[in-house]
Formats: sequence, structure tokens, C-alpha cells
Amino acid sequence: MLIVTGANGFIGSALVRELNLRGHNDIICVDVVGLDERPEPLSQKKYSRFFLAPAFQDWLQSSPDVQKVKGVFHMGAISSTTETDWGKLVENNIELPKTLFAFCTKKKIPFIYASSGAVYGGGEHGFDDALAPSIYTPLNLYGKSKRDFDTWAISQKETPPLWTGLRFFNVYGPNEYHKDEMASVAYKAFLQIRSSNRLKLFRSHNLQYKDGEQLRDFVYVKDVTRWMSEIFELRKMASGIYNMGFGEARTWLALAQAVFKNMGQELQIEWIEVPTHIRNQYQYFTEAKMDRAFAAGLSRPQFSLEAGVGDYLTQYLLTNAPYY
Repeated sequence: MLIVTGANGFIGSALVRELNLRGHNDIICVDVVGLDERPEPLSQKKYSRFFLAPAFQDWLQSSPDVQKVKGVFHMGAISSTTETDWGKLVENNIELPKTLFAFCTKKKIPFIYASSGAVYGGGEHGFDDALAPSIYTPLNLYGKSKRDFDTWAISQKETPPLWTGLRFFNVYGPNEYHKDEMASVAYKAFLQIRSSNRLKLFRSHNLQYKDGEQLRDFVYVKDVTRWMSEIFELRKMASGIYNMGFGEARTWLALAQAVFKNMGQELQIEWIEVPTHIRNQYQYFTEAKMDRAFAAGLSRPQFSLEAGVGDYLTQYLLTNAPYY
């Protein structure tokens, strides 16, 4: 039996699909959003039970079935980069994973959790997962909550036999449709182009970057979920923090070109200003340093930006079956 929290969200539901493909069907799915409110992400998945978060806490403390749990994938979190309620972030992004970390320590089972590339802030110290989290200054409270839990996990003397904090970079792909403002630019681009035949992109307010040449490490969700499954199944990696990105930064224009191409349309960009309230938090460059993850045995990414966008649009967004 495996536990996946955040299972009714983007990466969590895609992970359940990946686990199913690998023969894992005895899965406890957990989320704060119920199946009646959001039925689509898990509708075609195989799992044993679904719990809302409060009921899951009761189950974790009292059910004899917890003895069957072989691993925990903790993808649940407040993921909004604009969240301003620090108490809420502490409760969900720090205290809850502490509880699961302790559970996995006691049961001697792997604990794999979602950290974030937001830990690195503006990138002034690079994007190296081997360095102490404390050197980084996140640009928002969400990133701070992830950094603080990473710092806590590294400091523990009693730990699960395997634990990994995964710093996701710009993940995109099927099942993200409920994320609204937090959805990937790939998905937002598809919606805008479909409705207006053009795409709005932020101008650059940094003289080092021309408009559209801001750089991001875009990584397809199928690469991410494969890597998580490999971490659990292969058990080769040392415990610690690992980046989850493609490992090569690409421009917003490259992403836009890939979306327009797969929609059979000519590139049409409308340049807009970065809103003043987020201008100081805007990142112009992110690139995951992936050396440690690949050296530890993870497979190389299978989806370049062009291949990932192509799969996303042709297999999902442009079909009548958008969910992975």
C-alpha cells in the first residue's frame, strides 16, 4: 500500500497514473478537495480509498491498515506563490510534512515529498541542490515555507530509511486545469491562442533580457512522475534534496513557438507589463542543476520542451480526453 497526498491535484493525480502503469493499484489517495468537487483527475485511476485531509489524519492514527503502508508520496501543499497567510503555510507546508516524516521514520518506509524551485529565490546563489537551504532567500512566503521544511528535514537525526525533497521547477502537462493563475504558461497559452489567436507575454524589466527571452527550466509532468517512481522503486539515491527540472533553461518565446506550432497557427505575441505588485518577485532565470539526481541513477528526461508541448497538446488539450 502507498499513500499519495495531493492526489486530486496536478502532479499528485499524474503520479497516481504513473504508479498504476507500474502495477501499483493499492493506493490511499488524500486531498483537501473532494471527488464530488473535482472528479476528473482521479476518474480513470485505480486506488484503494480516497480521504479528505481531516479523515486521513484519523485513519493514520488509528487504522490497523497503516501497517501495510510501504511508502508515502507527499504532494499536498499550499502551492500559491501569492499566499500571504504565514500561519496557514506553516500548518500545511511545514507541520503536516513533519507529521508524515515522523510516521515514515517510525514505520521505516520511504518518504518522498514536494519541495520547490521557489526555494532558490532570484537565483543570485544559483540553483544547486547540494548547498544548504539556509543560503537561499525565497521571493515569497510559499518559497520560504518550502525552504524552512527542507532545512528542518536535513537537520533531523532520526529519519526514514529513504527521504527525498524534490524541488520542482516549471512543471507543465495534463491534469493542471484547475490551477487557475498557478497553471503553467503552456496551458494558459493554449487557452489564449484558442480564444484570440494571440498570446500575452510579459515584457522584460531587466536590461539583461529582451522581451520574451526570460528563461525558465520547463519540465514535463511525465518526466517528473517517472523520476518519483524510480526513486521509490530503485532505492539507489542517498536521502536529501534533489532538483526536478529538465536541466536546461529555455525562453518564453521558445515555449510560445511550440504551442503555436502544435495549434497550426502563426506566432502572434502581445507584450504586456509585469504587474507592479509582483515585479520584485519576478524571476528572469531558473535552471535546475541536475547532476546529483542523474549521478544517483535517475533516467534522463525524455521530453524536450518541443516534445513535451507536442505531447501535451496533441494527446490531451486538442482531444476529447484531456486527462492523463
